[in-house]
Amino acid sequence: MQTPNGILPVDKPAGWTSFDVLAKLRGALGTRKLGHAGTLDPMATGVLAVFIGRATAAADRQLDHDKTYEATLRLGLRTDTGDITGAPLETAPVTVGEGELRAVLPQFVGPQQQLPPMYSAVKVGGQPLYKAARKGQTVARTPRPITVYGIDYLGSPAPGDYALRIACSKGTYIRVLAEDIGAALGVPATLAALRRTRAGVFTLDQCHTLPEILQAAQSGALAQNGWVLPVDTAFAPLPALTVNDGVKAHLFNGCPTSRYAAADGRYRVYDEGGAFLGLAGVDGGVLRVEKLFCERT
Repeated sequence: MQTPNGILPVDKPAGWTSFDVLAKLRGALGTRKLGHAGTLDPMATGVLAVFIGRATAAADRQLDHDKTYEATLRLGLRTDTGDITGAPLETAPVTVGEGELRAVLPQFVGPQQQLPPMYSAVKVGGQPLYKAARKGQTVARTPRPITVYGIDYLGSPAPGDYALRIACSKGTYIRVLAEDIGAALGVPATLAALRRTRAGVFTLDQCHTLPEILQAAQSGALAQNGWVLPVDTAFAPLPALTVNDGVKAHLFNGCPTSRYAAADGRYRVYDEGGAFLGLAGVDGGVLRVEKLFCERT
């Protein structure tokens, strides 16, 4: 099978790390050149965008890193990991309900500072926090700015459990948000379930499960069935710019093009045949290449 270049949105299964998914796909796709955007905890499911081949360079250049989650908040329990996979640290009777929860949710919407959890890949002094956490150590951490754009109450699937839809910025830990909501209610809280329904421009309806992907890769159908999205999908919010062959040659050679008739800004660039070339910027009428995602011909 010829290894495709592009972006494969995966519906990550529970119990797998994001790196487990990449390791499985490396064998199936026959390439080690894979990356992903937006790590998911092992217990979490949902949108994990996997970047393949030349597309790997697009992961960090996306404009939209915002996320949307469906989370289940469990009141009456607090664990060392912030979710139900961890060891219990505190239990208490649940003395509040839907009304009290709805009343406190608005205070968690908007820009705020969030302390990264100990069980996370955030590095302090060059060491991931989770390594210290596994040794029973607590490391001083600095709160980080995040934004929660909205929290919708979705109902109570079980006594003490409450489902929420959360739209937030990159770097938001839903586990920490769950604990903070519990603290505002005066009861311990943890995360009982988490499903990411959107990651940047990628949504759950674009995703396929690992078994589906592995079967398609084995049959040779993966490259033909449209599941691997073109790399320019990641840059859909940018305006498109079509260049002639002369400007294309400049871009390929890393040369600026002066007196270029386009507004200042960042663009996704195509040749006259409609092929995606890469990213470029215009500043003061000068067009300069940012990153090429095509083969130079």
